[in-house]
Amino acid sequence: MGRVTARRRVLRVREGHSSYRPDTLAAEEPMEIRVGGRPLAVTMRTPGDDFDLAVGFLVSEGVLHRAEDVAGIRYCAGATADGGNTYNVVDVALAPGVPAPDLSLERNFYTTSSCGLCGKAGLDAVRTTAAWSVAEDPLRIGTDVLTALPERLRAEQRVFDTTGGLHAAGLFTADGELVCLREDVGRHNAVDKVVGHALRSGLLPLRGSVLMVSGRASFELVQKAVMAGIPLLAAVSAPSSLAADLAADSGLTLVGFLRGASMNVYAGDERVHHAAPEA
Repeated sequence: MGRVTARRRVLRVREGHSSYRPDTLAAEEPMEIRVGGRPLAVTMRTPGDDFDLAVGFLVSEGVLHRAEDVAGIRYCAGATADGGNTYNVVDVALAPGVPAPDLSLERNFYTTSSCGLCGKAGLDAVRTTAAWSVAEDPLRIGTDVLTALPERLRAEQRVFDTTGGLHAAGLFTADGELVCLREDVGRHNAVDKVVGHALRSGLLPLRGSVLMVSGRASFELVQKAVMAGIPLLAAVSAPSSLAADLAADSGLTLVGFLRGASMNVYAGDERVHHAAPEA
């Protein structure tokens, strides 16, 4: 398995004084996702929870919907020229009857840690039909529960404490109980790891749940939430205009700038219990 962190010697300058010292960095390595032995995607990720990442990615692509859709997952032996295993190639075997992804689609599955949407052929290519409707989810949540989530998320970011360089995604219940948290250099990878864990645990669709992310809310993160049946996505930073549009179209509640006692609700505000707005 790859390492989650790496050590480097750095020059540290503080208030005019300099010194050399070791520093801990978040690890970043490529991971190739294969389906039935056929290469499908390459993503830059922090090693760890790789099987969750692979199946979570396939949920967001509409390939997987339940744990029974997966016949097996393995690291590919012989991934290097000398037959060694890099633990950077994961092969997902689909259960009989589960359609394989169409590799002839006009799209580029290469993704980066900064933007999982880069390389998509166009907007229509990512408007994947969801297996479940989040618009029908009866979730209702109080602002007091929402405002407590960022601190709870931050308190569980163990690798961030040593590196300061990882995004986090946390799955919470409507009461604010943490179900699952994953960290990664890519915010979309962190979400895929959460969704993959949920699929492998037989929890999809994630009705009545809240997905909290440490960064901004992009179009792709909204799409991943919708594909997993999550009715509410909250972020500490801003959403994009496309993220807000997709949330409104899908019936997902989108919360941004969730910091301290404040937040902006960009879509689906009927799910959030709040004081009556001022005129």
